[in-house]
Amino acid sequence: MNTKSLLKLGMAFLVGTGAIVSLAPASFSSESIQENLQRSRLIVAQTDLLSGEFVAAEAPTTGTAKIVDEGGQKYLEIDSAFSTNDQAPDLQILLDTVEEPPATYEAADSTRYLNLGGIKNVTGEQRYPIPDFIDPTQFASVVVWCRMANATMGYAPLDNSDSASIR
Repeated sequence: MNTKSLLKLGMAFLVGTGAIVSLAPASFSSESIQENLQRSRLIVAQTDLLSGEFVAAEAPTTGTAKIVDEGGQKYLEIDSAFSTNDQAPDLQILLDTVEEPPATYEAADSTRYLNLGGIKNVTGEQRYPIPDFIDPTQFASVVVWCRMANATMGYAPLDNSDSASIR
């Protein structure tokens, strides 16, 4: 059965979500149904796993970091209030297993942290995917680290979050 036939019957399917929505045929036009379906596809359940506020180390660093699970994929999200040193070269985002990371990292520390890659921006909202095989709950902090200077600019100690939200 095609979409027009379903709309005439007063039914619509949300593609890709597995949810079925039943609509009364007399109350919606096919255009408004299509608009509602489009908006519904954008709603994804998100669970906050861990979160924390950034604190300064070598540089003033502000904002909030959180690790979220969105449909089985984990992400590190940094909020729009984020800010750190714009003069440090080669900034990296790390997840570390200790709550208060060291001022500098030694070679032996490399088994303790996960480098999510270069920072996207020194201010504002950003998002980093966490590999599927990683359990993000094993980490205790998010670190902004300058690889070239081997200096921790700032970090956010992570706490378990009991909240679940819809984005």
